[in-house]
Amino acid sequence: MVEAGAWWTLLAGPAMLLALAMLAVAGNAVLEAREAGRPLGPAAAVRPFLSAPQALLAQPRRLPAPDMLLWRVGVITVAVAAVLSTLVIPFGTTVLADVSVGVVWFNAMEVLTWAGLWLAGWGPNAAFSLIGGYRFLAQGLAYELPLMFALISAATGAQSLRVGDIAAAQHGLWYAVWMPVAFIVYLAGVLAFSFLGPFAYPAGRDLASGVLSEASGADRLLLEAGRWLWLAAGAAMAVPLFLGGGVGPVLLPWAWSLVKTLLVLAVLVVAMRRLPGIRADRYVELAWVVLIPLTIAQALIPALVNLNR
Repeated sequence: MVEAGAWWTLLAGPAMLLALAMLAVAGNAVLEAREAGRPLGPAAAVRPFLSAPQALLAQPRRLPAPDMLLWRVGVITVAVAAVLSTLVIPFGTTVLADVSVGVVWFNAMEVLTWAGLWLAGWGPNAAFSLIGGYRFLAQGLAYELPLMFALISAATGAQSLRVGDIAAAQHGLWYAVWMPVAFIVYLAGVLAFSFLGPFAYPAGRDLASGVLSEASGADRLLLEAGRWLWLAAGAAMAVPLFLGGGVGPVLLPWAWSLVKTLLVLAVLVVAMRRLPGIRADRYVELAWVVLIPLTIAQALIPALVNLNR
Protein backbone atom coordinates (compact mmCIF):
# COMPACT_ATOMS: atom_id res chain seq x y z
CA MET A 1 0.00 0.00 0.00
CA VAL A 2 1.43 3.38 -1.01
CA GLU A 3 0.83 6.24 1.41
CA ALA A 4 -0.59 9.50 0.11
CA GLY A 5 2.24 11.77 -0.99
CA ALA A 6 4.70 8.88 -1.08
CA TRP A 7 4.41 8.18 -4.82
CA TRP A 8 7.58 10.13 -5.49
CA THR A 9 9.58 7.48 -3.61
CA LEU A 10 9.07 5.16 -6.60
CA LEU A 11 12.05 7.03 -8.06
CA ALA A 12 13.48 8.77 -5.01
CA GLY A 13 13.87 5.54 -3.01
CA PRO A 14 16.09 3.72 -5.53
CA ALA A 15 17.95 6.97 -6.23
CA MET A 16 18.68 7.43 -2.53
CA LEU A 17 19.78 3.81 -2.22
CA LEU A 18 22.12 4.23 -5.20
CA ALA A 19 23.57 7.42 -3.71
CA LEU A 20 24.22 5.68 -0.39
CA ALA A 21 25.86 2.74 -2.16
CA MET A 22 28.10 5.12 -4.12
CA LEU A 23 29.10 6.88 -0.90
CA ALA A 24 30.00 3.50 0.60
CA VAL A 25 32.12 2.63 -2.45
CA ALA A 26 33.87 6.00 -2.29
CA GLY A 27 34.51 5.67 1.44
CA ASN A 28 35.91 2.18 0.99
CA ALA A 29 38.19 3.44 -1.80
CA VAL A 30 39.53 6.23 0.44
CA LEU A 31 40.26 3.77 3.24
CA GLU A 32 41.95 1.42 0.78
CA ALA A 33 44.12 4.25 -0.55
CA ARG A 34 45.04 5.24 2.99
CA GLU A 35 46.06 1.69 3.88
CA ALA A 36 48.10 1.41 0.68
CA GLY A 37 49.86 4.73 1.34
CA ARG A 38 48.46 6.35 -1.79
CA PRO A 39 47.50 10.05 -1.88
CA LEU A 40 44.06 10.81 -0.45
CA GLY A 41 41.52 13.21 -1.86
CA PRO A 42 38.78 13.33 -4.50
CA ALA A 43 40.84 11.24 -6.91
CA ALA A 44 40.94 8.32 -4.49
CA ALA A 45 37.18 8.51 -3.94
CA VAL A 46 36.26 8.50 -7.64
CA ARG A 47 38.82 5.89 -8.72
CA PRO A 48 36.36 2.92 -8.53
CA PHE A 49 33.84 4.72 -10.73
CA LEU A 50 36.35 5.45 -13.49
CA SER A 51 36.63 1.75 -14.30
CA ALA A 52 32.88 1.41 -14.94
CA PRO A 53 32.94 2.72 -18.55
CA GLN A 54 35.92 0.47 -19.34
CA ALA A 55 34.09 -2.54 -17.93
CA LEU A 56 31.04 -1.82 -20.09
CA LEU A 57 33.20 -1.68 -23.20
CA ALA A 58 35.17 -4.81 -22.35
CA GLN A 59 34.64 -7.85 -24.55
CA PRO A 60 32.56 -10.47 -22.69
CA ARG A 61 34.16 -13.81 -21.89
CA ARG A 62 33.13 -16.76 -24.05
CA LEU A 63 32.59 -19.90 -22.03
CA PRO A 64 31.65 -23.44 -23.16
CA ALA A 65 27.95 -24.25 -22.76
CA PRO A 66 26.89 -21.54 -20.27
CA ASP A 67 23.27 -21.32 -19.19
CA MET A 68 22.80 -17.69 -20.17
CA LEU A 69 19.18 -17.46 -18.99
CA LEU A 70 19.93 -18.59 -15.44
CA TRP A 71 23.11 -16.56 -15.39
CA ARG A 72 21.36 -13.32 -16.37
CA VAL A 73 18.43 -13.98 -14.02
CA GLY A 74 20.86 -14.47 -11.14
CA VAL A 75 22.88 -11.36 -11.95
CA ILE A 76 19.77 -9.18 -12.15
CA THR A 77 18.13 -10.69 -9.06
CA VAL A 78 20.84 -9.58 -6.62
CA ALA A 79 20.50 -5.86 -7.43
CA VAL A 80 16.72 -5.93 -7.94
CA ALA A 81 16.14 -7.69 -4.60
CA ALA A 82 18.22 -5.00 -2.85
CA VAL A 83 16.06 -2.25 -4.37
CA LEU A 84 12.79 -4.06 -3.58
CA SER A 85 13.85 -4.50 0.06
CA THR A 86 13.70 -0.72 0.54
CA LEU A 87 9.96 -0.56 -0.25
CA VAL A 88 9.16 -1.19 3.43
CA ILE A 89 11.90 1.00 4.96
CA PRO A 90 10.49 4.28 6.33
CA PHE A 91 12.51 7.37 5.52
CA GLY A 92 11.48 9.78 8.21
CA THR A 93 7.69 9.57 8.13
CA THR A 94 7.47 8.42 4.51
CA VAL A 95 7.34 4.81 3.37
CA LEU A 96 6.37 3.48 -0.02
CA ALA A 97 4.76 0.20 1.08
CA ASP A 98 3.60 0.36 4.69
CA VAL A 99 2.68 -3.33 4.82
CA SER A 100 1.88 -5.20 8.03
CA VAL A 101 4.66 -7.74 7.41
CA GLY A 102 7.46 -5.36 6.44
CA VAL A 103 10.12 -7.29 8.38
CA VAL A 104 9.14 -10.49 6.58
CA TRP A 105 9.31 -8.71 3.23
CA PHE A 106 12.82 -7.42 3.92
CA ASN A 107 13.98 -10.87 5.00
CA ALA A 108 12.34 -12.48 1.95
CA MET A 109 14.18 -10.13 -0.42
CA GLU A 110 17.44 -10.94 1.35
CA VAL A 111 16.76 -14.68 0.98
CA LEU A 112 15.97 -14.10 -2.70
CA THR A 113 19.59 -13.00 -3.02
CA TRP A 114 20.59 -16.57 -2.12
CA ALA A 115 18.89 -17.83 -5.27
CA GLY A 116 20.23 -14.99 -7.40
CA LEU A 117 23.83 -15.39 -6.36
CA TRP A 118 23.74 -19.16 -6.64
CA LEU A 119 22.33 -18.89 -10.17
CA ALA A 120 25.05 -16.34 -10.98
CA GLY A 121 27.57 -18.95 -9.87
CA TRP A 122 25.88 -21.86 -11.65
CA GLY A 123 25.10 -20.18 -14.98
CA PRO A 124 28.65 -19.67 -16.35
CA ASN A 125 29.35 -23.42 -16.22
CA ALA A 126 32.76 -22.75 -14.65
CA ALA A 127 34.33 -24.31 -11.58
CA PHE A 128 35.39 -21.19 -9.65
CA SER A 129 32.06 -19.38 -10.04
CA LEU A 130 30.13 -22.54 -9.07
CA ILE A 131 32.22 -23.01 -5.93
CA GLY A 132 31.66 -19.34 -5.10
CA GLY A 133 27.91 -19.84 -5.38
CA TYR A 134 28.01 -22.86 -3.08
CA ARG A 135 30.17 -20.91 -0.66
CA PHE A 136 27.43 -18.29 -0.40
CA LEU A 137 24.88 -21.00 0.36
CA ALA A 138 27.14 -22.35 3.10
CA GLN A 139 27.63 -18.84 4.45
CA GLY A 140 23.88 -18.33 4.38
CA LEU A 141 23.37 -21.40 6.55
CA ALA A 142 25.61 -19.70 9.10
CA TYR A 143 24.26 -16.15 9.17
CA GLU A 144 20.58 -16.56 8.31
CA LEU A 145 19.21 -18.02 11.55
CA PRO A 146 21.02 -15.54 13.84
CA LEU A 147 19.87 -12.74 11.53
CA MET A 148 16.26 -13.96 11.68
CA PHE A 149 16.34 -14.09 15.48
CA ALA A 150 17.77 -10.56 15.51
CA LEU A 151 14.84 -9.38 13.36
CA ILE A 152 12.43 -11.31 15.59
CA SER A 153 13.85 -9.55 18.67
CA ALA A 154 12.97 -6.12 17.26
CA ALA A 155 9.55 -7.30 16.07
CA THR A 156 8.81 -8.91 19.45
CA GLY A 157 9.70 -5.71 21.27
CA ALA A 158 7.15 -3.79 19.20
CA GLN A 159 4.70 -6.71 18.99
CA SER A 160 4.44 -5.97 15.28
CA LEU A 161 6.06 -6.91 11.98
CA ARG A 162 5.35 -3.46 10.54
CA VAL A 163 8.64 -1.56 10.28
CA GLY A 164 7.05 1.77 11.18
CA ASP A 165 5.53 0.28 14.35
CA ILE A 166 8.94 -1.02 15.41
CA ALA A 167 10.48 2.43 15.01
CA ALA A 168 7.60 4.09 16.91
CA ALA A 169 7.72 1.56 19.75
CA GLN A 170 11.22 2.54 20.85
CA HIS A 171 10.04 5.70 22.67
CA GLY A 172 13.46 7.30 23.07
CA LEU A 173 15.18 4.08 24.22
CA TRP A 174 16.62 2.52 21.12
CA TYR A 175 16.53 -1.24 20.74
CA ALA A 176 20.27 -1.07 20.03
CA VAL A 177 20.70 -0.10 23.71
CA TRP A 178 18.76 -2.93 25.35
CA MET A 179 19.07 -5.44 22.50
CA PRO A 180 22.80 -5.08 21.74
CA VAL A 181 23.27 -8.72 20.73
CA ALA A 182 20.50 -8.48 18.14
CA PHE A 183 21.93 -5.20 16.82
CA ILE A 184 25.47 -6.55 16.44
CA VAL A 185 24.27 -9.81 14.87
CA TYR A 186 22.09 -7.81 12.46
CA LEU A 187 25.08 -5.70 11.36
CA ALA A 188 27.12 -8.86 10.85
CA GLY A 189 24.23 -10.24 8.80
CA VAL A 190 24.27 -7.13 6.60
CA LEU A 191 27.94 -7.70 5.78
CA ALA A 192 27.20 -11.40 5.19
CA PHE A 193 24.34 -11.01 2.71
CA SER A 194 26.36 -8.26 0.99
CA PHE A 195 29.28 -10.75 0.85
CA LEU A 196 31.70 -7.94 1.69
CA GLY A 197 34.61 -7.57 4.10
CA PRO A 198 35.02 -10.56 6.42
CA PHE A 199 32.20 -12.35 4.56
CA ALA A 200 33.65 -11.97 1.05
CA TYR A 201 34.35 -15.72 1.04
CA PRO A 202 32.05 -16.42 -1.97
CA ALA A 203 34.12 -13.93 -3.99
CA GLY A 204 37.45 -14.87 -2.40
CA ARG A 205 40.81 -14.22 -4.01
CA ASP A 206 41.72 -17.89 -3.64
CA LEU A 207 38.96 -18.57 -6.22
CA ALA A 208 39.94 -15.74 -8.57
CA SER A 209 36.92 -13.77 -7.24
CA GLY A 210 34.70 -16.86 -7.07
CA VAL A 211 31.14 -16.08 -8.02
CA LEU A 212 32.36 -12.94 -9.79
CA SER A 213 35.18 -14.66 -11.66
CA GLU A 214 33.45 -15.23 -15.00
CA ALA A 215 31.23 -12.12 -14.98
CA SER A 216 32.35 -9.25 -17.17
CA GLY A 217 30.98 -6.01 -18.55
CA ALA A 218 27.47 -5.11 -17.44
CA ASP A 219 27.05 -8.44 -15.64
CA ARG A 220 30.07 -7.75 -13.43
CA LEU A 221 28.89 -4.20 -12.73
CA LEU A 222 25.42 -5.43 -11.76
CA LEU A 223 26.80 -8.00 -9.32
CA GLU A 224 29.18 -5.50 -7.78
CA ALA A 225 26.39 -2.92 -7.58
CA GLY A 226 24.14 -5.50 -5.94
CA ARG A 227 26.68 -6.02 -3.14
CA TRP A 228 26.86 -2.32 -2.32
CA LEU A 229 23.15 -1.73 -2.76
CA TRP A 230 22.52 -4.46 -0.18
CA LEU A 231 25.03 -2.84 2.18
CA ALA A 232 23.17 0.48 1.86
CA ALA A 233 19.75 -1.18 2.24
CA GLY A 234 20.91 -3.02 5.35
CA ALA A 235 22.22 0.21 6.86
CA ALA A 236 18.93 1.98 6.12
CA MET A 237 16.90 -0.87 7.67
CA ALA A 238 18.98 -0.73 10.86
CA VAL A 239 17.62 2.75 11.59
CA PRO A 240 13.93 1.86 12.13
CA LEU A 241 14.75 -1.54 13.61
CA PHE A 242 17.28 -0.53 16.23
CA LEU A 243 17.90 3.25 16.22
CA GLY A 244 14.43 4.73 16.67
CA GLY A 245 13.76 5.66 13.05
CA GLY A 246 13.59 9.36 12.25
CA VAL A 247 13.02 10.50 15.85
CA GLY A 248 15.45 13.09 17.17
CA PRO A 249 15.77 16.72 18.31
CA VAL A 250 16.01 19.81 16.08
CA LEU A 251 16.27 18.05 12.71
CA LEU A 252 13.35 16.89 10.62
CA PRO A 253 12.54 13.14 10.67
CA TRP A 254 13.92 12.54 7.17
CA ALA A 255 17.16 14.28 8.15
CA TRP A 256 17.56 12.08 11.24
CA SER A 257 16.92 8.98 9.14
CA LEU A 258 19.63 10.09 6.72
CA VAL A 259 22.13 10.94 9.47
CA LYS A 260 21.62 7.62 11.25
CA THR A 261 21.83 5.68 8.00
CA LEU A 262 25.11 7.37 7.09
CA LEU A 263 26.54 6.60 10.54
CA VAL A 264 25.59 2.92 10.29
CA LEU A 265 26.98 2.80 6.75
CA ALA A 266 30.26 4.32 7.95
CA VAL A 267 30.52 1.71 10.72
CA LEU A 268 29.93 -1.09 8.22
CA VAL A 269 32.52 0.23 5.76
CA VAL A 270 35.15 0.59 8.49
CA ALA A 271 34.29 -2.87 9.87
CA MET A 272 34.67 -4.53 6.47
CA ARG A 273 38.15 -3.01 6.15
CA ARG A 274 39.25 -3.93 9.68
CA LEU A 275 37.81 -7.39 10.34
CA PRO A 276 39.62 -10.47 9.00
CA GLY A 277 37.99 -12.82 6.51
CA ILE A 278 35.99 -15.75 7.88
CA ARG A 279 35.65 -19.11 6.20
CA ALA A 280 32.06 -20.31 5.91
CA ASP A 281 32.70 -23.51 7.86
CA ARG A 282 34.24 -21.58 10.74
CA TYR A 283 31.34 -19.15 10.82
CA VAL A 284 28.83 -22.01 10.74
CA GLU A 285 30.43 -23.38 13.90
CA LEU A 286 30.41 -19.95 15.57
CA ALA A 287 26.81 -19.29 14.53
CA TRP A 288 25.33 -22.60 15.64
CA VAL A 289 27.30 -22.92 18.87
CA VAL A 290 27.39 -19.29 20.03
CA LEU A 291 25.26 -16.85 18.03
CA ILE A 292 22.01 -18.81 17.78
CA PRO A 293 21.76 -19.44 21.55
CA LEU A 294 22.63 -15.78 22.21
CA THR A 295 20.06 -14.43 19.76
CA ILE A 296 17.36 -16.79 21.07
CA ALA A 297 18.08 -15.55 24.60
CA GLN A 298 17.98 -11.98 23.25
CA ALA A 299 14.58 -12.59 21.65
CA LEU A 300 13.24 -13.89 24.97
CA ILE A 301 14.02 -10.60 26.75
CA PRO A 302 11.45 -8.41 24.90
CA ALA A 303 8.97 -11.30 25.07
CA LEU A 304 9.28 -11.40 28.87
CA VAL A 305 9.05 -7.61 29.07
CA ASN A 306 5.81 -7.65 27.08
CA LEU A 307 4.37 -10.44 29.25
CA ASN A 308 5.04 -8.44 32.42
CA ARG A 309 3.39 -5.25 31.17
